[in-house]
Order: sequence, then C-alpha cells, then structure tokens
Amino acid sequence: MFEHLVNGLAVAFSFSVLPVLVFGVLGGIILGALPGLTATMGVAILLPFTFGMEPTAALVMLIGVYIGGIYGGSIAAILLKTPGTPASAATVLDGHTLAAKGQAARALSISAVASFTGGLISTIVLIGISPLLADFALRFNAPEYFALAVFGLTIIASVSAQNILKGLLAGAIGLLISTVGLDPISSVPRFTFGVMDLYSGINVIPVLIGLFALSEALNQIEKITSEKKMAKPKFDRSLMSKQDLKEMMPTAVKSGLLGTSIGSVPGAGADISAFVCYNEAKRSSKNPEEFGKGSVRGLAAAEAGNNGVTGGSLVPLLTLGVPGDAVAAVLLGALIVQGLTPGPLLFAQSPEVVYGVFSSMLVANLVMLIVGLIGIRFFCRIIEVPKILMIPIIIFLSVVGAYASTTLCLMSALRLALVSLVLFWAS
Repeated sequence: MFEHLVNGLAVAFSFSVLPVLVFGVLGGIILGALPGLTATMGVAILLPFTFGMEPTAALVMLIGVYIGGIYGGSIAAILLKTPGTPASAATVLDGHTLAAKGQAARALSISAVASFTGGLISTIVLIGISPLLADFALRFNAPEYFALAVFGLTIIASVSAQNILKGLLAGAIGLLISTVGLDPISSVPRFTFGVMDLYSGINVIPVLIGLFALSEALNQIEKITSEKKMAKPKFDRSLMSKQDLKEMMPTAVKSGLLGTSIGSVPGAGADISAFVCYNEAKRSSKNPEEFGKGSVRGLAAAEAGNNGVTGGSLVPLLTLGVPGDAVAAVLLGALIVQGLTPGPLLFAQSPEVVYGVFSSMLVANLVMLIVGLIGIRFFCRIIEVPKILMIPIIIFLSVVGAYASTTLCLMSALRLALVSLVLFWAS
C-alpha cells in the first residue's frame, strides 16, 4: 500500500493532474460560497466535461470541487449569515456571531484550519481503514436508519439554546414539510393539493435560502429604512491566535473523526454530520453556554465535522459501490463513465487510480487551506460593501441559487433575479 501511495503522490503532483486539482478546489470554493450553488451541483455540472479526460484527472477534479465546495459554504455563512451549502448551516451559529463582533478574519481562519483538519483526518482514515468502516456501514438496516433519524431530531432540539419546546416544534414542522410529495413506496401524492410542482417535495436548498438569506436581507432592509445613517462596519483583521489553535484542535480532531464515521454511513451527509459534531462539542464542553455566542470550539466542530464527510463518504463508494451522500452518487456515475467498477476489485484492478485519488485528496485539502488563509483579506472585504448594495446582491444570489438548485434553468433565474433588483432599487 505504501508503494502505491508514493506513486499516487507522484501522480498528484504531475503536470497533468495538479492544475486540474487546483482548478477543482478553487471552483468548488467559489460555488460553495454562492448561496444555493452546492458542491453536488458543481460536481454534477462538471461531470460531462470529464468524459474525455484520463480517469485519475477526471476523478481528482470532481473530488477537488467536492472538497472546496464544502469549505466554501462557510465563507457566506460567516460573513453574510447565509450558508452557502446546507453543510454550513451549523457554521452560522458561531461563525457569523464572531463576524458580527468584528472578528470576521479570525472566524474565517478558524474555519479554514478546522476544515483542513477534518478533511485531512477523513482522508487518512479513508486510506488506512476504509474496509473496516465499509463493513460497519454495511450492517445498517431499517432499524438503525430509524434510530439515526430520531437521533437527528434530538440534535435539532439540543441546539435550540434554552428553549427546547421551540426546537421540538421546529422539528415537528420539518417532519410535516418532508411529507409533501409522492410517497416513496406507493407513489401516492401527499399534501400536494393538485400542484404538480409539489410532487417532487420541498427542496431543502430553497428552504435554507429562505430561512437564512432572505430573512436576513429583509431584516437589514428594515434597519436601513429605520436608521438615517448606517455606520460603516469595522472588524479586526488579525487571524486566529495560538490560544485559539490550542483551544480548537482537540475539538477539530474529534469532530473530524466523528464526521468521517458519519460520512461512511450511506445517506448521512455533511449537514447531518455538522450538527452531530456541533452537538457533541457542546455536550462535552465545560462551558456549553458559550455555544451560539461566538464559540471557537463550536465553529471548529461544525467545520471539521462537515469536511470530515468528504473522505468518509468515499469509503462505501469505493469499497462497496454504495455512495455515502449525494456527491458520492455523482462520483459513482463518473467512475462508471470512466469504465471503472466501484468495489473490492477496484483496488486490485486499478490501484493507480485509487491511490492517485487518495494522494490527490491530501493535496486538495492542503490547497484548500492555503487558498482559505490567503483569501481571508479578500473575503473580509465583503462586509465592507455598503448594505444598500449588498442586500440586493444577496437577494440576487438567493433567487438564482434557489431556482438553479431545482431546475438548473439559470437564464430564467437570472431574469427573475434582475427583476427583483430593479424593483428594490426603484422602491
């Protein structure tokens, strides 16, 4: 295995793979930072462009988009209180609170380091003990999935600060909304009221955009209209300190391991992992009251947890042919297009491809860290943009992302978003 890994590193740093890898990570970060344009969508859009590529380069680019997209969602979550991806919803709780206190650069640096830690741990686990984790995931049946769903609902309640009743009520409303659409077993329409657009159910991405992005935009519009002059936002440009690193690393390592385990379970994605890790960090903390108020450990737990899924979700994909989440399902199609059959024989028949991907994931996480730290000074400028300009941009991206995530009709979404911009400025 060590010999294959060394050969894989040589492939990852080759002139034919490294530029593709960097392009994938950069593209993923950009897509992840735009509300609604998720890592799944980015991988799906780029999939047709890989049909004529060499198998290792094709898979490396798609996985680079995956890794960059999961991290990129934290940028919008921290700066704009708008999760770029569903996986970054937990990041809003402490990340944006730090940014609101003028510590946006600190929050972004913590996010980058925690994301790198979670991604690195997941890749090491993927390389070392993927068969063991795959065997564990294979044992999951209907009772275990039901227990996991109930566990997820308890997490929703536990992150509801001091009002557990509101958390339980929100979880119940979410369950009711999830029943809209065709029954997965009998295909009988449920609560669609004859509306064809509801047959596919309520998409989670537009819901998240409405809850976080548009609601925040409306709140800011109210503040602009009620205040005569808006103060220019100020923030400290200093990055995380050594004390922050010392405080967050144990939580990041634990969340990375937990996120990898969750990612190896088919069906449990990065959004579930982020909340599970956040809840576990809060439960085990000596100061749980700090969570939701700008906690360094809370931010690190959420980011390490969702990035831990990037390697974990590939465990059942490569060893069993069962995708761990939606992105892994798209990667399954990429493997088949390249003439590769996921499963135990993949390691024996195409070790150069498998270990080339493994090594490239190590490099991709390093590229993500470098880009994240270097780009902080540019990311922070987002909150310096006057709100009278920023709010229409948020609405614009939200409308585009909500429509593109469900129909991919970008031109229709752009036209509708432009109309919303014109109406806002006209008012």
